[in-house]
Amino acid sequence: MNALGLNLAAPPEMRLAPKPKDDARWSALLVAVGRDRDRDAFAELFRHYAPRVKAFLIRTGLSPAMAEDCMQDVMVTLWRKAHQYDPARAGAATWLFTIARNRKIDLIRRTRRPEPEDLPWGPEPAPEQADALALQQETARLAQAIATLPPKQRDLVERAYFGDATHSEIAAATGLPLGTIKSRIRLAIDRLRHAMQNERRDLPRPHDRH
Repeated sequence: MNALGLNLAAPPEMRLAPKPKDDARWSALLVAVGRDRDRDAFAELFRHYAPRVKAFLIRTGLSPAMAEDCMQDVMVTLWRKAHQYDPARAGAATWLFTIARNRKIDLIRRTRRPEPEDLPWGPEPAPEQADALALQQETARLAQAIATLPPKQRDLVERAYFGDATHSEIAAATGLPLGTIKSRIRLAIDRLRHAMQNERRDLPRPHDRH
C-alpha cells in the first residue's frame, strides 16, 4: 500500500510486459489522472516512475531513506496536481522530474533549518538600562568621530555605511577610481578605530569616581 492507500505492486504479467517507450502514453495517463482521477492510470504511472524518481534522488545526493520519503511526496504531488499538467508544454517525465528536483531542494532546506523547538519564542528581552545608555553613548561618540574625518573620507564612509552603497556604486556616483575609494575608506576606518579607542581610554573608570 502506498501513501494514497493503493496497492501498487505490479502483477506478474505486467512485470513481464515490455515497458512502453513513447512518452505520449505517460502524458495521456497523467492527463487521465488530472481529468478523471483515474486510479488505474496513477498506479501505472507510479509503477513506472517511482523507482526512477527514487534512483534519481539517490544519484543526486539523498540517502535511500530520504529518497524514499521524497519520492512518496513527489508521487502524492502527482496525484494532487495532475490537473495542472499541460502536455503541450512538457512531457510527463520532464514535469515529474521537475517536481522531484524541487522537492529535493525543499527537503534539503528543511534539514538545514533549526527545528521549531530550537528557535527562540516571544519577544527578545529589553536591554538593561545601563546597556542602553552605554550603546547610546557609544553611538554619540562614533558620530563625533565621523564628524572629525576629512570631508572626502567622511563622504565615502557615509555613503558606504549609512547609505548602504557598494564600492562600485560609489565609484559610479562620484567618478572616483575604485582603488581611491577603497583606500580612503580604509584610512577613514583606521582613524575612527583610533579615535574610539582613545575616547574609551579617556573615559572615567568606576573606581575613579570615588
